[in-house]
Amino acid sequence: MEPLHKEQAAGRWFTLSLAEQMGNIGSEVGRAARAQEDRERYWLAATRAFELLDLTISDPRWSKRLKELVRVREVFGDALLGGNMYHTTLQDLDRYFYYFALVARAKR
Repeated sequence: MEPLHKEQAAGRWFTLSLAEQMGNIGSEVGRAARAQEDRERYWLAATRAFELLDLTISDPRWSKRLKELVRVREVFGDALLGGNMYHTTLQDLDRYFYYFALVARAKR
């Protein structure tokens, strides 16, 4: 499958701070949360969020945070499927990622 975020996959992603990466992931999570009635938009946003999460997980700078990042991916997947395991909604995750975006913006 060809990456949806070609520019990020080509290396730009690995120049962003963790806050910037997480804030961008949060943008896709928020899009998925707002598109729950439109299945196509919902799954496109979810796919993009997973792709960005996987890029962040593969970033060697965050190896000491790998457990947290993999757990976020797991909780996101659960939320997409109804939140039965972790009882977390997409709106909960949207709030979680929002603070990363605030930090990233403050550091510009």
